[in-house]
Amino acid sequence: MSAPGAPAGLRPAYAYLPRGELHARAERAVAALADCRACPRDCRINRLADKWAACKTGRYAVVTSCFPHLGEEDCLRGWNGSGTIFFGHCNLRCVFCQNFDISQAIRPAAARGHRPEDIAGMMLELQALGCHNLNLVTASSHLPAILQAIEIAAESGFRLPVDYNSGGYESAECLELLDSVVDIYLPDMKFGRPGAASGLAE
Repeated sequence: MSAPGAPAGLRPAYAYLPRGELHARAERAVAALADCRACPRDCRINRLADKWAACKTGRYAVVTSCFPHLGEEDCLRGWNGSGTIFFGHCNLRCVFCQNFDISQAIRPAAARGHRPEDIAGMMLELQALGCHNLNLVTASSHLPAILQAIEIAAESGFRLPVDYNSGGYESAECLELLDSVVDIYLPDMKFGRPGAASGLAE
């Protein structure tokens, strides 16, 4: 059965994972917070103890907004919007960020964290609103909570495909955990070697 807003017969990537695989990945991601290498910064701090470093994220994810986004590309927003969850505390910390107020200006505080159950509820609400997909924006530092939330939501009938909308600064371990969970990757490339860009232009 398809989710509201999704084409008939559509199944998200995570629906094809073997039974228990999503749970196993979420467990791996949470355990890794004790020596955090969730992104290439390799801060190695114990986020399970609610400590933080470059990304300013402690134990729990920080959600800054959740809504049907009608400003995304046409192929994502459709007619009901892309079900977007914006996360705070980006690991890139670009000085030119258009979302600086949520990516860097928010002060770290445990009280602002959202537990996986909270995020799963947001996912189910976006599905109920008829959104065509789940759009996770700036999610790199929040992968453990996201995997846990998708598992919890899926057990309650969540079936939207997942868009991973990031700055493209992911660790190999993170991408391995996301494999066959994410349907569409949307990396916003901000930096690169000039030679690579000139090669693409030829």
